[in-house]
Amino acid sequence: MNDLKRVLALSLSAVFAIPVGAKPAARTSYSIDPQLSKIEIQVAKDGFLKAFGHDHLVSAVKYSGEIQFDSRKVEDSSVEFNVETASLKVIDPGESEKDRNEVQATMLGEQVLGATRYPQIRFSSTNVKAGPSASQLAVEGGLTLHGVTKPMTIPVRFQVADDGTIAADAEVSLLQSDFGITPYKAAGGTVRVKDKLKLTFHIVAHKTVN
Repeated sequence: MNDLKRVLALSLSAVFAIPVGAKPAARTSYSIDPQLSKIEIQVAKDGFLKAFGHDHLVSAVKYSGEIQFDSRKVEDSSVEFNVETASLKVIDPGESEKDRNEVQATMLGEQVLGATRYPQIRFSSTNVKAGPSASQLAVEGGLTLHGVTKPMTIPVRFQVADDGTIAADAEVSLLQSDFGITPYKAAGGTVRVKDKLKLTFHIVAHKTVN
């Protein structure tokens, strides 16, 4: 009789622990795939002699991140992202290797990013809002660059594939001076880079297997 009571008690506990009609959680984890993703920074020249300078294209090489996506309530989604500052690579198509190396050394040095002191660039979302269409989101969060954290809103276009993959694209601009960086200049300031940078993202993330 005691064994029968214990079985009944366990059965009732299981019934009341799972509400009738309950649905499985829709929040899913995804890991960013750096091999399939792309992050680029466009740096434009400015100044009186800007015609003699060149715009720069920079690509991130080493980064990682996680997306928590809730398909039923996107507002409960989140994004975490980290880039190794020293992995930023100057591409500059058409330039010599010597010129690219000089620009990269300046970019990572103390005059600009200070990669040794500030080894990571991080973004952490604080809020996600649904956009004007089902494939658009506004991701709000804090961007930490050069040891300074500033709020930022990133408009994102995304797709979720049947194979458990998310593809997302975004474009956002920022001012170097907002993060304590003085835009680089040369030749007495007649050639310099613009304060505003443009960042473009193509992110591919795969569903995390537990």
